[in-house]
Amino acid sequence: MLQAALMGLGWWLGQAWGVAAGALLATWLWMAWDMWRARKLLVWLRSTELQQAPAMSGLWGELSTRMRRWLRLGTQQVQQSEQRLQDIFAALQASPNGLILLDATGHIEWCNQMAEQQFGLDAQRDMLQSMGNLVRDPAFSAYWARHDFAQPVLMQGRDSTAARPVRLSVQLYAYGDGRHLLLSRDITSLEQAEAMRRDFVANVSHEIRTPLTVLVGFVETLQTLPLEEDERKRFLGLMAQQATRMQSLVQDLLTLSRLEGSPLPARGEWTPLAPLLRQCEDEARALSDMVTRKSGQAHVLEFPPASAVQIDVAGIPAELQSAFSNLISNAIRYTPAGGHIAVTWTSHADGSATFAVQDSGRGIDPEHVGRLTERFYRIDRSRSRETGGTGLGLAIVKHVLQRHGAQLHISSILGKGSTFSATFPAQRLRAHAIGFTGN
Repeated sequence: MLQAALMGLGWWLGQAWGVAAGALLATWLWMAWDMWRARKLLVWLRSTELQQAPAMSGLWGELSTRMRRWLRLGTQQVQQSEQRLQDIFAALQASPNGLILLDATGHIEWCNQMAEQQFGLDAQRDMLQSMGNLVRDPAFSAYWARHDFAQPVLMQGRDSTAARPVRLSVQLYAYGDGRHLLLSRDITSLEQAEAMRRDFVANVSHEIRTPLTVLVGFVETLQTLPLEEDERKRFLGLMAQQATRMQSLVQDLLTLSRLEGSPLPARGEWTPLAPLLRQCEDEARALSDMVTRKSGQAHVLEFPPASAVQIDVAGIPAELQSAFSNLISNAIRYTPAGGHIAVTWTSHADGSATFAVQDSGRGIDPEHVGRLTERFYRIDRSRSRETGGTGLGLAIVKHVLQRHGAQLHISSILGKGSTFSATFPAQRLRAHAIGFTGN
């Protein structure tokens, strides 16, 4: 349109030369206008402000629209990539294992919070620091110096103490262009479980081997030697005693296995406390008569009257009776003849209540109190065998009480006696139905 108008004006002014001049001027003006639009588009592209894209028509307008669309798509893709990267880092932060990204020279590029905790690092302070300089554990230093990362290295955690050891498994994995991923796992519980498994197998083997050796010896004696009737009866009695000991051990092991593998007791099953304690009292008096028969001086046993324990406990009767009986029988076995044993039930203001067994025995040294509930742990092995204990009673008690939401407390003064108590939460207790008289 502009070219035709200028050519017509040129013809009117100068005919042929005017037409040529008009065409040239129109072409120059069109090129100038086109270059101005191109510059405007270029300025916008350099600023990358999508919201301020120039409004143009024609070829440059279509190009502007397409570029704006491509830029928007590219921006969205970058944002999505950044979001995915942030999600990956968030997932790595949530990992229970320590993760450290190292560059080709062994300097820290990134680490998660677990790695900071395990190695005592600070993500801001230690960024781009050499991992070999920051971790000075001898085992890790040797591992780092070898540059052989095919197998993990075991080392102590930064917070490891003699009372509470922390063990880490650390391994480096190559990735990218000479970079490495350091993965650290806290294997303290795994090592403790493995140690417990080894100790358990060793203890069971030892506890069974001892009475079994006695039995085999007596059997061989009875088979090879002519014995008087009195000797035969004595040997058979000792054999029966050892067989009973093995039977008790197997029974306690089965009880522990059942407790660990069964579901938690339902809170809808209520057990009256009074008849439960009455059964424990009958068993306790029979056991006391047996262990004090030779001395002729019985224990002094005190149990709460039925009227003082009109309470129902939510839980399994057999398990509760087993826990209470174990605490009472331990007190009887380790209290000298003529000693005093008191069984009490105390209600508290917050609705909880405590079952306690207090004895006047010789007490327990404080260094042993924390380990009494470990399987097969004994203060005095010879004394335990004399009393017929398997070393599993308090482990059973602990498991039963934990399953019923109760807590076991042990207090003892050497030479003055001990108190074993189990505190039940209020939600596990209720007043017994009116009219209950006990069995």
